[in-house]
Amino acid sequence: MSDPQTSRPMRTIGQKVLRPREQVEDRIRQMVLSGELNSGEMLPPETALAKQFNVSRTTLREALRSLTTQGLIHKVPGARGGNFVSSVDHHSLGTVVIESLHNLLELGSIAFSEVAEIRQYLEVPAARLAATNRTAKELEQLHEVVEQQKSASVEDPDIPKLDEKFHSLIAQASRNRVLASFVAALHHETEPVHYLDLSPEVGRATVRQHKAIVDAIGAKDPDAAEAAIVEHLSYLRVHLAGLNEPDRPPSLDTKPGQPEPSSSSAESL
Repeated sequence: MSDPQTSRPMRTIGQKVLRPREQVEDRIRQMVLSGELNSGEMLPPETALAKQFNVSRTTLREALRSLTTQGLIHKVPGARGGNFVSSVDHHSLGTVVIESLHNLLELGSIAFSEVAEIRQYLEVPAARLAATNRTAKELEQLHEVVEQQKSASVEDPDIPKLDEKFHSLIAQASRNRVLASFVAALHHETEPVHYLDLSPEVGRATVRQHKAIVDAIGAKDPDAAEAAIVEHLSYLRVHLAGLNEPDRPPSLDTKPGQPEPSSSSAESL
């Protein structure tokens, strides 16, 4: 925008005026993120805070609820309770992502397929980085998960958790905490095993692919790790139940593609 009298660009000096609730929320958020308020520190009582900000308790509580949703503070009930600053690290980041994704999926604001797709994109660089940065302990843990998967039958209720642990360990081994938080959160929310057409044959193939990924990570070979996880993710896409549907399964609580009870396992690998 230009000044009509001088035809020169008009200098912008104004900014959006925040409502009282937004001002309270913005101030506390800045104090948490700057470290002025420490993790675990209890905020002053709500009555005192409302007086300090010169707002009503209703306005203050709205701001605190919003900060709680963002994972910056949490409320502890009871006589010795109150509002406490949450630990703002990569673990809390993952928690916030999980909660936000769950709400967005439930509301239908984003498609299940979108979440699953971005998870798969992130797992490729995670595998490459893990091949370079993994520790001996993480490699040992990955081998342990694969051994547990080999001896588990396809109807074992622990299969989804083992799969989540496997992929989360790879992301953790990447040494990129933001990447690890997102992969773990996305995997937790999409739970791909629940939507897999999990026959004994698919179970055996999946474990073979997991072993190939771990072998490549163990050999510290990023190219082999990428090739192995791309093969694995491509295989999963082919065997996902309802793959051709434009959106996610109808409900987070409905787990399609569950196999009929079977005594078959992947132990014969």
